[in-house]
Amino acid sequence: MSRTTKRYRTAVATPGYEKHKRYDISSALGVLEQFPKAKFDETVELHVRLGIDPKKSDQMVRGSVSLPRGIGKSKSVIVFAEGEHAEAATEAGADEVGGEELAKRIQDGWLDFDVCIAHPAMMRVVGRLGRVLGPQGKMPSPKSGTVTDKIGQAVTEFKAGKIEFRADSGGNVHVPVGKRSFEASALAENILHFMDHVKTLRPSAVKGTYIRKVSVSGSMTPGLVLDLA
Repeated sequence: MSRTTKRYRTAVATPGYEKHKRYDISSALGVLEQFPKAKFDETVELHVRLGIDPKKSDQMVRGSVSLPRGIGKSKSVIVFAEGEHAEAATEAGADEVGGEELAKRIQDGWLDFDVCIAHPAMMRVVGRLGRVLGPQGKMPSPKSGTVTDKIGQAVTEFKAGKIEFRADSGGNVHVPVGKRSFEASALAENILHFMDHVKTLRPSAVKGTYIRKVSVSGSMTPGLVLDLA
């Protein structure tokens, strides 16, 4: 028999909360604000269930997007680049820049970073890191904007909170859209911006309903189902 925590029982007793209700964004964020707060500034997360078959390569949904109000966190970014591109990465604030020596550190188990960016010419080095970076969701890819010749721009965007996302094996996408300390208007702007972006990524092979369910939650709160119609 599963037991619920005191925090969870308090949350579900919050006025206005109904487990199966579909909320407009404003109402959902109003209820979220009333949930008990943790001792840290929780991340607000968006969960999107897509009507795709992730086992089929022509239905995979992945990408990256800069949210207009940021996510309240500066990411750790490493870059595989040489020459002027390495200099551009350093000037833009990359935490680590390198080539073979950086690849060896990763092969030896170092994964203390959030985003890995690579210049196309460096994929000869990065390619062999797939078994390490792939399961971590950190393997550079042109689709996610992390394989690019615009190194400085990419570093700046990801340091500021540009997010990468990829549908999981169940066809779900999970992304941070801010912090609970954000104003509701900022969270709403980020949510709508992300959803507009996801809609543009609908695979042509998908038939029927593309976006099946959307919910928002804090790191330590129940989820609230959104009605974005």
